[in-house]
Amino acid sequence: MLARIRRLLNHFFSKSRTINNEPLNKVSLIVIIVIDIFILINVFTGLDDISRWHLSPSQTYPCYSEWQNYRTQTSKDKDYEILKLALPYNNNQPSFQQSYQQAETGHLGKVSTTCLQYADTKDKVQNAENQQNIKSIDQKQANISRLEQSNRTIRAQYDSTLLEKIAGQPREQSINQVAAEKAKQTLEQNNGQISTLKNEISTLKDGLLSKQESTNFLTFLKEENKFSEVEKGYKQASFWYPSIQLGFQSLFLIPLILIAFSVHNFAQNRRYGLVALISWHLLVIFFIPLILKIFEFLQVGVLFQFLFDIISAIFGGLLFLISYVYILLIPLIGFGIIKFFQQVVFNAKLQAANRVQKSRCVKCAKKIRHQDSHCPHCGYYQYVECQNCHNLTYKHLPYCKHCGYFQDSTN
Repeated sequence: MLARIRRLLNHFFSKSRTINNEPLNKVSLIVIIVIDIFILINVFTGLDDISRWHLSPSQTYPCYSEWQNYRTQTSKDKDYEILKLALPYNNNQPSFQQSYQQAETGHLGKVSTTCLQYADTKDKVQNAENQQNIKSIDQKQANISRLEQSNRTIRAQYDSTLLEKIAGQPREQSINQVAAEKAKQTLEQNNGQISTLKNEISTLKDGLLSKQESTNFLTFLKEENKFSEVEKGYKQASFWYPSIQLGFQSLFLIPLILIAFSVHNFAQNRRYGLVALISWHLLVIFFIPLILKIFEFLQVGVLFQFLFDIISAIFGGLLFLISYVYILLIPLIGFGIIKFFQQVVFNAKLQAANRVQKSRCVKCAKKIRHQDSHCPHCGYYQYVECQNCHNLTYKHLPYCKHCGYFQDSTN
């Protein structure tokens, strides 16, 4: 087995650095590697672009995260906070509904109708009067923060100012903000201003929450049926999105792989060495991201979610068992792929008939003469002794070319 793997690797590297079985010089090899890197970068860029072609779950249901955050909040001001998010200072921004719909431009898929309705009710909150209320609240809140900071500073400096007074230090030489005898008075004034500002903020918030457009928006947010519809759609979209991405990425890569494979075979048959070398490198480059994306899909796609659900249902929190399943499953899948390519795609017996008809080596497919018993390119012996008439007949073909006797499958 190891010897076979070694032969395959040697064959792979030989094809990657030779032209018509002649070694590639170092400069040409460097040029080929630079070309490989450039193409590989562009392949991954194309894969990234095409993977974003279909709307993601967050683009299809743009209201879900905001809605979910609102429902999980426990603060008493959560109604005001969600309204504040609907009132940005910049009036030049497009409406929320327009922002949601912009995601559809140049992409496949549609934004959720419920989210568009949500955006419409949110846009109606956005008027000049409500925006002015928000600005006033923020300004008053900033004043409260400033006064509270002033109070903290005064309290921190009180002991120092008191010592300065006892020591008879002149007031003009003090480094503190307020004299000791005025500290209490200043604190009381600041606290009075803070209390007034808080009452004004509470009145402004109540006025904002009582507006008809605000009430409609909050009522929409609290509808269980609509939220359940969005949540269900978001989870379903999240479940299928990795599969959709892999489908589009495969759609991008498979034509490139088929073209490179066809060009490589054509160039080999016509002995166009340089074209065969470049197309071989392209074929390898196109296969690398496809394999990576398949493994990435296995970690986040439908199969992973299926295993996750089964293990969660049976074993509860023992989700580390998924790793055990993958450790066993991935080698089995790899084994199946290898067997498929060995027995179907690269089966020597299936390829031998076509190669013999075209006077090519039954192993490497290079052009040889009819009388050649060994391939001059790879050294492979072309014949086997017939079990019936003992004449030499072609390897891997089912019947003897002399007596027609069926050949054992082992030859």
